[in-house]
Amino acid sequence: MKTLRTPDSCFANLPDYNFAPHYLMVDDSEGGELRVHYLDEGPKGADPVLLLHGEPSWCYLYRKMIPVLTAAGHRVIAPDLPGFGRSDKPADRHDYTYQRHVDWMQSVLDQLDLKNITLFCQDWGGLIGLRLVAENPDRFARVAAGNTMLPTGEYDPGDSFRQWQQFSQETPQFHVGKIINSGTTTELSQAVIDAYNAPFPDESYKEGARQFPILVPTTPDDPASAKNQAAWGELGKWNKPFITLFSDSDPITAGGARIMQKLIPGAEGQEHTTIANGGHFLQEDQGEKVAELLVRFIADNPKR
Repeated sequence: MKTLRTPDSCFANLPDYNFAPHYLMVDDSEGGELRVHYLDEGPKGADPVLLLHGEPSWCYLYRKMIPVLTAAGHRVIAPDLPGFGRSDKPADRHDYTYQRHVDWMQSVLDQLDLKNITLFCQDWGGLIGLRLVAENPDRFARVAAGNTMLPTGEYDPGDSFRQWQQFSQETPQFHVGKIINSGTTTELSQAVIDAYNAPFPDESYKEGARQFPILVPTTPDDPASAKNQAAWGELGKWNKPFITLFSDSDPITAGGARIMQKLIPGAEGQEHTTIANGGHFLQEDQGEKVAELLVRFIADNPKR
């Protein structure tokens, strides 16, 4: 598997981003090996908060949340998914599969030996993270889901998502920073837009960003549908704390919070919140607020 690695110089002097990089080599069931970047902030002996980003962002998205979480005494682990951020990027689109991403993130959990995890997941962070929860229930203590879902392909994904899929495949230039800007309720500065573009020096680095939208299961015969259905079987028995922190202005995932609240037992009795003035990338619009709610969720739900 051929991979590309974004030069370190691309990540110099990004606004409000002063975190030290960490790296792991990960592999998968298909024999693919690559380097994954992750942030590791806060006290190393504390239970970890795992922050999983989605498409087409990277862990820069969590720069507003990390200081709030570490100030509350939490260790924060924030990986860049392969194809994004400072992680290696397979050069061939066919090397991006749903299962490989689950495998690669499983390797991160195993190598760091993360336990008593509180997961916060958004967008593809949920498609991957909720699978990890279902397949490793003993590693996770709590889950917070924001603007995400675990689709099985059995239900209509909606017009907004279909339009996004079509755009991602047909646009000549995949402008990552502009895409993220369009998914926020506040106008991003050019410096922040440039920071989201930083991992992608040219179009050849964006094969993962283009491929992710068509890896989302939208039909029951999708390669990931069976395992996602099995994951829902486990989530349907999840009695540990589960909270939804969705925003009020995301047409892609609207309605997902109600589904999870209904189907996941651990969601009962939690203070689910609809976050005002937040777009799809609620970490960008309301990052400090999301982090404060996450801190309170952890405090209100001590380890059992």
